[in-house]
Amino acid sequence: MVPTDLEVLNRTLFLAIDATPSTPAWRIAIASFIANGLIWSIPLILTGLWLSADPHRREAALRGCALALASLAVNQLIGLAWQHPRPFMIGLGHTFLAHAPDSSFPSDHATVFAALCVTLFAQRMNRLGLLTLAGGLAVAWARIFLGVHFPLDMLGAVCIVAAVHALSAPFWKYVGPPLTRWAITVHRRVFATPIRLGWLRP
Repeated sequence: MVPTDLEVLNRTLFLAIDATPSTPAWRIAIASFIANGLIWSIPLILTGLWLSADPHRREAALRGCALALASLAVNQLIGLAWQHPRPFMIGLGHTFLAHAPDSSFPSDHATVFAALCVTLFAQRMNRLGLLTLAGGLAVAWARIFLGVHFPLDMLGAVCIVAAVHALSAPFWKYVGPPLTRWAITVHRRVFATPIRLGWLRP
């Protein structure tokens, strides 16, 4: 169970960020777009990395996917072992975004952004990493602002991704390159016709 003092801090920070009925509608609308729409930038980034045909970028795309999936799996295990209610489930603050009453900790949205961000920095793709970091921070703020997450849900997601990355990094050195080569081979076979026509890069 979360220590009382930490939970008090968590709730205090949440109330300091959470929107209220007096919040202008345009701010709610922008936050809603960020909270629900910005997550689609992740598959776009991954697709762009893969379609670049650069082996280093393709490996980053695969590594980012693997890290996100592994971290999300850990999230599911945490949710099964320990249920932390969302703010609206305990009548705290105000909610402006419909959400299922499931466990709030950790945030899956923050996990996906953190996974790609960590991967990009690990692959020394710092500019794109910073852009992803900015998007992740915006999504984290928006989902707290709209009342469906606590601040520690976001911090927890980052910690989980960091732990999974640290544990998996030594294995990726051996698995990553051959996996990337195999995926490129599959890509060239599956998309042989578009590649031959010049629609896709090999």
